Amino acid sequence: QVQLVESGGGLVQSGGSLRLSCAASGSIFSINAMGWYRQAPGKQRELVAVITSGGITNYADSVKGRSTISRGNAKNMVYLQMNSLKPEDTAVYYCNVHVVRSYSDTPVAYWGQGTQVTVSS
Repeated sequence: QVQLVESGGGLVQSGGSLRLSCAASGSIFSINAMGWYRQAPGKQRELVAVITSGGITNYADSVKGRSTISRGNAKNMVYLQMNSLKPEDTAVYYCNVHVVRSYSDTPVAYWGQGTQVTVSS
């Protein structure tokens, strides 16, 4: 089994910053893409940012230039640094990791439990 533990959410004023962290552990042979999604009340879950095993990144237009996704040296960590936060960034943020559990397996996507980010105006 694979576990994802997220941290770093909270309440911040508009213009502030937060850094989200996600740690993957368990039966892991390798990790492919790692990313962050978010879901605001009444809306669908949407991609925020993703980073491949090779370090290629992609961002939603709504956060581009304000956010940076990175992988930790341990390779099982992914971070999302968010700056210049806006009230519309308020959502539950979910970590998503594509894990290969053995050399013969195909990647399987796992989700974290979510961490709340609230930006006050």
